[in-house]
Amino acid sequence: MALDRGRLAKIDRRIFAELEHAGGTQVVKVPLADAAWSTWRRYCQVIGLTMGEAIAGLVNHELSTVVGEAAGDSGSLYTGRAEERLAARATQLAERERDLAATEKRLHDWSERLRIRERELHVRAQRFEEASRIRRPQVVDRKVGRNERCPCGSGLKYKHCHGLAGRAR
Repeated sequence: MALDRGRLAKIDRRIFAELEHAGGTQVVKVPLADAAWSTWRRYCQVIGLTMGEAIAGLVNHELSTVVGEAAGDSGSLYTGRAEERLAARATQLAERERDLAATEKRLHDWSERLRIRERELHVRAQRFEEASRIRRPQVVDRKVGRNERCPCGSGLKYKHCHGLAGRAR
C-alpha cells in the first residue's frame, strides 16, 4: 500500500505537533570530530543550554522547516527563551544593586556611629585621666611602722592587721 505525499505530510505535521508536548529522552551517537564537539559544548555553555537541549532545538527547527510550520519565522531558535532569561537576569541585577546600595548605606551609617562613639570614648577617657590626676592622692614611699595605724583604714595597728604576713590572725 503506497501513501501519497499529502497524507505523509499530514502525518508528519501531527507527529511534529506532538513533539512539542511530549518530552522524552533519546540516546543518540553523533559523528563529530573532537574539535567540533568541544566548540559545540562551549557554544551551548555561552547561550545557557545543555548540549541535549540545543540538539533537540536543532532537530525541532529542522522538522518545522520540513513540515512547513515555521515558514515565516525569521527569528533565532531560542530568541524568546533567551529574552526571558535576559529579563530575569536584569531583574536579579537590579535587585542585587538595590541590596548592595542598602548594605553600603547601612555600613556607612554604622561607620559614622562608630566614629562618633570613638570620639565620645576618647573625650571621656581624657576627662577621666584629668579627674584621676586631680583626685589621686600622693603616694609617699615610706615604710609603715609596726605600732602605727594600718594604711588600709581598719583602725588597727599595722602589726595586728597587715603586719601579720604569713601568720593566722
